[in-house]
Amino acid sequence: MRRPSREAAYVEFATSRRDQLRRIAYGMCGDWHRADDLVQTTLVKLYVAWPRVARSGSEDAYARKILLNAAIDASRRPASRERPTDVLPEAAAPARLSVEDRTSLVAALQTLPAQQRATVLLRHWLDLSVAETAAELGISEGTVKSHTSRALSALRERLAAADA
Repeated sequence: MRRPSREAAYVEFATSRRDQLRRIAYGMCGDWHRADDLVQTTLVKLYVAWPRVARSGSEDAYARKILLNAAIDASRRPASRERPTDVLPEAAAPARLSVEDRTSLVAALQTLPAQQRATVLLRHWLDLSVAETAAELGISEGTVKSHTSRALSALRERLAAADA
């Protein structure tokens, strides 16, 4: 009888977090289709580990960790470096930024190394603390601070150059 309740808990979690995971994935890869693939990979891996993860109570952190690792793995594959230029990007979800600003920001994010991009997304998009970010990425708090500092500096430079 435990199995149906576990499965129901997983389905409830996956349903409630899917959109958030998709937005994080989009921030990592800059493409809604690849973001969907990353979320699918994340949810499959999470399902396999669900009994253990649900007991520990760290479902959100574990899901984000799987997602970030999947995005980093995907970025290392040669096929992920291909970028068609004659296809217009899809319309992004509504946000406070204008379409042009959002497009520039996502493009600038994509130029960052994967670890810097992950720290910026966790710290500034998900509003996690330095300690929480360090725990999720398995790095020291000092490394989180230095990655974030370097990433924000690079983003400022790239966005200023794009505005000029």
